[in-house]
Amino acid sequence: MGAFRWITLFFSIWLMCGSAQAERRIALVMGNSAYKSVPKLSNPANDAALVGGMFKKAGFDWIDVRTDLNASEMRKALRDFGGRARDAEVAVIYYAGHGIELDGTNYLIPIDANLETDSDVLDETVGLDRALFAVEPAKQLRLIILDACRDNPFARSIKRTVAVRAIGRGLAKIEPTSPNTMIAFAAKAGSTASDGDSKNSPFAAALVERLPTPGLDLRKAFGFVRDDVLKNTNYKQEPYVYGSLGGDDVSLVAAKPAATGPQANPDDAVRRNYELALQLGTRDGWTAFLSRYADGFYADLAKGQLNKIAAEEARAAAVDKARQAEDEKARLAADRAKKVEQDKAAAAAKAAEDARLAAEKAKQIEETKVAAAEQRRKETEAAVAKALADKQAAEKKVGSEADQKVAALPSPTPSSEPAQSPQDLVKSVQSELRRVGCLADAESIEWSAKSQRSLTLFNKYAGTKLDSTLASFDALEAIKARPGRVCPLLCDHGFRADGDHCSKITCRAGYEIGDDNSCEKIDVKKPTAKREQPRVNTDRQAPARAASEASTPKASGQIVCNAAGCRPVQKGCHLETASTAAMGSMGAAGRNREVCN
Repeated sequence: MGAFRWITLFFSIWLMCGSAQAERRIALVMGNSAYKSVPKLSNPANDAALVGGMFKKAGFDWIDVRTDLNASEMRKALRDFGGRARDAEVAVIYYAGHGIELDGTNYLIPIDANLETDSDVLDETVGLDRALFAVEPAKQLRLIILDACRDNPFARSIKRTVAVRAIGRGLAKIEPTSPNTMIAFAAKAGSTASDGDSKNSPFAAALVERLPTPGLDLRKAFGFVRDDVLKNTNYKQEPYVYGSLGGDDVSLVAAKPAATGPQANPDDAVRRNYELALQLGTRDGWTAFLSRYADGFYADLAKGQLNKIAAEEARAAAVDKARQAEDEKARLAADRAKKVEQDKAAAAAKAAEDARLAAEKAKQIEETKVAAAEQRRKETEAAVAKALADKQAAEKKVGSEADQKVAALPSPTPSSEPAQSPQDLVKSVQSELRRVGCLADAESIEWSAKSQRSLTLFNKYAGTKLDSTLASFDALEAIKARPGRVCPLLCDHGFRADGDHCSKITCRAGYEIGDDNSCEKIDVKKPTAKREQPRVNTDRQAPARAASEASTPKASGQIVCNAAGCRPVQKGCHLETASTAAMGSMGAAGRNREVCN
């Protein structure tokens, strides 16, 4: 009996339909269809007209029906309604249109909302808390009916400014803090409602069918609304009621006088309590009902409801277990992928470290070699400088002593310095330069300009960068490292390269050596009395012939040419063709000579 009384207190409405004539009841009805940023809804405006007519038939004292409201119009309508609610016993708000849930808070969407980002929800919508604030002043009953759980296109397109911010499907569950307050959703929290294929939504059609039933308690009426919507939507949409009321029944239409006499139904009390337990829909409610009514038709129905709850709990447990298994599987896969990435990163780091150590080791080896070579160079230069200084000191000492006894002095103790003197080093470098074909002269004790050019030539063909201004130990080692000729063999005119030597070019009879060191045929021309134009003679032997011809008398009427040019033959002289042997020695320019008597 105690559990049953608890259920009754939790779900009863403390309003008597008999006092309806003395109550002041007001209603605000809003329906938004003509949205500007998303497709229009076909039913909300129709649903608002339908529900507004229902409140009028129920005898409400003041009804305000509004459709297609923007944000400012919705806020003004709620503000005006809140002012009227201060003098009302019952205040009801019905809203049909789009709604949205953001981080557990519900918002009603005006027709001019754009909602590009989640932060726009706070500026462009009207919070459900604003509607609760408007019905708050009512003295006995505060009722909000929301047909706003449709599949909201804003929720799909809206951009989150905070990644973890939740935008749910439908509306979020709400528990009013004020007493005697009820909030009815067209679909339970987290699910969506159908707009329907007819003129009105399934929820609005069920409301106008059940709520005006004379004498029917509002909670029972909403229970019948739930059953009708489930049936008409193939159990896809389940309306839900949140909040608590007092203990007495209340209806929108006054009840007819109660039947008396033998016609009264004895099962009415059982049926009424069954409907209360059905409205509660929990295991505790059905257990309390069965403790009061253990047998009979309604007891069997209650047991069926308990079985249904058990099946739903088992299904939910199975779903939760499967979800946990999937989560664990995903976690293990993520852990494996993370480990693979870590192993790859560790291998790459180890390879990089090995490469760095190898580079450092190679650098140390190279630095050691460079340091050793530098040390050898410094030691050689120091030895050369010391030997030169010793020589200069010895020469100075010898020059300052006039006594011939110096010659009889014993030889100085052999020095521990390197055996190779600066002069020997110069000769050694010159010898190696000649060996690799970069120096043609014999060795000398002086590092001359020709020696410097020879070392520069070696740098050119060997690809080295040795200092050519002095003969150094580094240069000697670098040249010794070359096993064969480095510089190409260059021969004078009339000679050709033959291995490591230059051989003289010999032409056969009737040919001579040309400018390009090839044998060219000698062109013999007969003497003529016609004056010829002066021509340039390129014969290398022309100067010698010119000197010889300059002392020979010339004949007039003929022309003779030499290295200085061509001129007429002097009087008393004539031209005579030289013999073949003479031509070979004189060249092309001396084939004809001037003979004077």
